[in-house]
Amino acid sequence: MTPLDFILQRVSTPANYLDAPAPNREQLHTILQAGTAAPDHCALRPWKFIVIEGDARHKLGDVFVEATRLRDPDWPQDRLEMMRKKPLRAPMIIAVIADITPDHNKAPEVEQLLSAGAAAQQILLAATAMGFGAIWLTGPNARDAHVKGALGLAEKDHIVGFIYVGTSSKERIAVSRPDPNDFLTHWQG
Repeated sequence: MTPLDFILQRVSTPANYLDAPAPNREQLHTILQAGTAAPDHCALRPWKFIVIEGDARHKLGDVFVEATRLRDPDWPQDRLEMMRKKPLRAPMIIAVIADITPDHNKAPEVEQLLSAGAAAQQILLAATAMGFGAIWLTGPNARDAHVKGALGLAEKDHIVGFIYVGTSSKERIAVSRPDPNDFLTHWQG
């Protein structure tokens, strides 16, 4: 399979299908190295990676519940328990953080955020290329100040996503892709 074929055939693995083993330390290093190969205007390196595994996943579940209660004190208990279990769906989570340099004169915040998004995509591709399943998840907890605080992030930082990684318990199913021509315009000036 060529690299282009691989990119065109990449699919997310639902978190419920991600089992152990997760990447080992050497594999994780390679996956994160791919993240740092993302485009990066002015070499700001506007990313951080937080790896969450083992018992830390339970603690993250507790943080998700706390954040949900702060957002909505009336959230039903059964749904809070579902929220608590979300980080347990995969053996490893890589939180990709946009580490923003505010008011940079050449690389505006949006470019730094996009660079962190590109790092997340590189991480997905690398994990998949190494035979792991992965999915990029966001949701209210990725935008929550309480979650950011619990992860030790500054107010200027953004959680680009939580990338769940593990060994897929299901075979990858090809998905149909849209025709790029549906999104294409040729500008003629």
